[in-house]
Order: sequence, then C-alpha cells, then structure tokens
Amino acid sequence: MNQNEKRVFLIKRLLKEQPGFSNMQIPIDTDEQKTMLRSLMNVRMPGIIDDEFISIQDEYLQQVNAGKGVVTLSDMEEIQPDVYIWKGDITRLKVGAIVNAANSGMTGCYQPCHNCIDNCIHTYAGIQLRLKCSQIMKEQGYEEPTGQAKITPAYNLPCDYVIHTVGPIVQGKLTKKHEELLASCYRSCLGIADENRVESIAFCCISTGVFMFPNERAAEIAVKTIKEYKEKTGSSIKVIFNVFKDLDEEIYRELLR
Repeated sequence: MNQNEKRVFLIKRLLKEQPGFSNMQIPIDTDEQKTMLRSLMNVRMPGIIDDEFISIQDEYLQQVNAGKGVVTLSDMEEIQPDVYIWKGDITRLKVGAIVNAANSGMTGCYQPCHNCIDNCIHTYAGIQLRLKCSQIMKEQGYEEPTGQAKITPAYNLPCDYVIHTVGPIVQGKLTKKHEELLASCYRSCLGIADENRVESIAFCCISTGVFMFPNERAAEIAVKTIKEYKEKTGSSIKVIFNVFKDLDEEIYRELLR
C-alpha cells in the first residue's frame, strides 16, 4: 500500500466512525485529502481503534514526518554550553522531549487544521496521543492546573517524549502571578524530564501568541528559570529554545549572547 492508498484508507475508516460524515466524498486532489485526514483526526474524540488502522496510520505518519526532514542537535546552533536555539517546526526534532503548550483539558486542539502547536503535535504523533492524554486526565480526575506538566510517549514523532504543560493566560495586565506560573511551567517540564532520564528538551515559547504573554518577558523568564534550575539541581539536560517567529529568535539571541 503506497502513501496515497494509506491516506484514503485512513480517511474512509475515520468517516465510517462518524455517522454524520458517512456520505462525505473523498476529494481526488492530494492536498485536499491531506487536509481532510488531518481534520478528521483533529475532531475525533479519544477512543480505541482497531490494530489495522493504527498500523497503517503509523506507517503513513512516519513517512510524512521523515519527509519533512528530521532535525538533530548536530543541526542546531549551540549558543551557550548545552543551550541551543532552533527556528522551525518543533515536530521535526529528534530530541529527548518536545514541550507542548497544552490547554487545561490536555487532550489537544479539536479545531480542524488549526495552526497551534497543540494541534500540530497531536496531528503528527497520531491518534494514540489524544487517547493517552485522556487516560491520564481521567485518572487524575480534574483539569490540569496551570504551571504543571505531564509526560507521554511521542508515538510517531521523531522525539522520544512529549511533555505537556499549561501556561498562564494573560488577560489584561501582566501580573507577578502570571510570571510565577510561567516559571513553574519550565521547572515542571525540566523536573519531569530529568525524572524520566531525558537528555535533551525542546521548549516552545510557552504562553505567547494566543495566551498573550508578552514575548520578551516570557523569554526572560524562560532563560532565567532554566539557568537557575540547572545550577540548583546540577542537571546536565540539554535545552533547545525552539522558536517559530523571527521576533522570538531575535529576543533569545539577545538574551543568550
């Protein structure tokens, strides 16, 4: 089965799960099919599915992820000892763990093809990630508090783990509490990474963007918290500041120069 056949199989299987979608036509265009598959994965509620689907999905996603180009530490700029900056898609990184800026529900973004990091990570990891997160949350019994972290396998992503953290949402004036909670996100992620013997961790710009934390102050807190953590604990974990915007890259380069 080639990639086109796998994609059509996955679409048909996901459509069959949803009675309301049963009469939807699968487009001929490859890009439209990719959009349809991603949308169906995004809106699917957490749940078990048959082994055949998982096997074909995994083969499909692993080839998709390989096609995007896998990035390792040797491809990144080490701007300080054990501290790196890399700009681009975090789902391409073959590192110990990548950090997902999650929401308090912790099961991913359900908006079809939304360009947030939560959506991208869940899309390219596969549907197992949402189910795993749902199981963790059911066992916990309440929404994830801001500033804490959970770790899961990365499934079809090139990294080993995904560490999920809920950053503070800034509505109005930035407060000391917002800053303390953001620092807690970084400490929690580093702590759970070290507990699981993760050797390298890539942080996204937690709470910036739609969570409205000012970019420069967020970066200052990130750098300060990571330096303090490493000094206090003696951790040898390698830290990657993964940025997506030119603005964030400039801010981190200035802070770490």
